[in-house]
Amino acid sequence: MSEKNALDCPDLADGALFRDRRGAPCPAPAPLAPLADTHGHLTSFRSLDPALALARAALVGVRLLVVPVDPVSDVPRKWGSVPAFLSWLDEQVERAGACLDACAAQGVVPPELEGFDAPALLDNVRIVAGAHPYGSAELDDAAMDRLRELLESPRCVGVGEFGLDYGPYNDVPYQAQEEAFRRQLRLAHERDLPVELHIRDAVGDVRACAHLDAARILREEGVPARGCDLHCFTSDVKVMEDFTRLGCHVAFGGALTFSRSEDIREAATFCPTRFLLTETDSPYMAPVPLRGEECEPAMVAFTAALLADVRAEAGRGSRAATYRALWENARALFGA
Repeated sequence: MSEKNALDCPDLADGALFRDRRGAPCPAPAPLAPLADTHGHLTSFRSLDPALALARAALVGVRLLVVPVDPVSDVPRKWGSVPAFLSWLDEQVERAGACLDACAAQGVVPPELEGFDAPALLDNVRIVAGAHPYGSAELDDAAMDRLRELLESPRCVGVGEFGLDYGPYNDVPYQAQEEAFRRQLRLAHERDLPVELHIRDAVGDVRACAHLDAARILREEGVPARGCDLHCFTSDVKVMEDFTRLGCHVAFGGALTFSRSEDIREAATFCPTRFLLTETDSPYMAPVPLRGEECEPAMVAFTAALLADVRAEAGRGSRAATYRALWENARALFGA
């Protein structure tokens, strides 16, 4: 990394890592516990540098990042092999370390979080591996071999994201999606790993409910003993309850903060504490006050803060208790 790039990590002029579209500083909320982004795509940024995104995440208090990698769309289309991808990820972590060293030399360091035995973020960048529903028809034996190879990585903590997508952007037939869902779920059972699920219902068609089908498949195949994460939750209380009854965690991202997301906030309010998680799904759905920007793992700080506020205002525990649960749940689920 060049010296210039290393120093580009924070805006050292006024200490603001984030700015809104008008250029006004948006200070990140101070965390009351280590932060976890349980689903952030370092592999899909349009303009952000992945290494700088890692460094910025560390500077707001993120201590765990789980990066999804896809054996269909990422390997071999973006990286020719599994070792090539893993080498690239190691390089981003190394470059982020150089950035943080440069920041520390100017007095900009990650926050101290007393009372928590939390690793530094750059020691806790993990992956989950799985074929997204968009590529489920291409989950052939060669892709399964790549998936198994990814699962062997010391960084790997789960299988995902996979699932069912009946939305307008996916034309893969349901049968192919279900087959890939079951195949990857069985692999998670075989490897004793948790899973991250992508579930999207059809728009305006109550007969095509991906959540109902996913819950049925989980009941038939069994939720992995190590757990299940309903990634990027954007549904209501009833859907949340259907999955928490099965023992699934629920991950809330930037959509929680949107003005018209009352149903998501209600689900977050009443979600059992032991199943709460936070994520960004970066580079998608940046939270308010940065909505419309390219999302990055550091922005989980805004989602966690609002989630803690919403639950405290509803009498569902203190802000500190929610922060602690978000960290402890993520660390327990992903063994990181």
